Amino acid sequence: MQSRTAFQSKTIVTDLVLPSETNPINNLFGGELLARMDRAASIAARRHSRRIVVTASVNHVAFNRSIPLGSVVTIEAKVSRAFTSSMEVYMDVWIEDRESGECIKANEAIYTFVAVDETGRPIKVPELVAETKLEKERYDAALRRKQLSLVLAGKLKPAEATELKALFE
Repeated sequence: MQSRTAFQSKTIVTDLVLPSETNPINNLFGGELLARMDRAASIAARRHSRRIVVTASVNHVAFNRSIPLGSVVTIEAKVSRAFTSSMEVYMDVWIEDRESGECIKANEAIYTFVAVDETGRPIKVPELVAETKLEKERYDAALRRKQLSLVLAGKLKPAEATELKALFE
């Protein structure tokens, strides 16, 4: 199985915030943004694995900036690391300034997807090759996030979380 780069999974979804998608103060509902990110991330994971993918977890979401009615929202998703059958997908969410057209980072999120066969069983995915400095940082951090998640779930002993232990040595 040939490895793939993060760039090969890159997915960009751009859309407009409509009135039916906003809360009483005319900002995009958080759940609406989560759904949009889920779709963008699933496409990125599918591009990487070339398989059916299912959402395994929403690992992190930061709603740093509200997204007002009428905003042009762009979600950029890329696989940040591939494990045996799972893939971490990192997303950056941008909004365009109405007057200048400048893109401002509004939010970010990390989702995990699992590639499955036609019966729903997990299936091996290609390795990911990180190329840019940011991709390498996200690639390295993905293993720490996975180990922390496994420790918290009781599936990995803290002493076996080598990447986490290295942070404190």
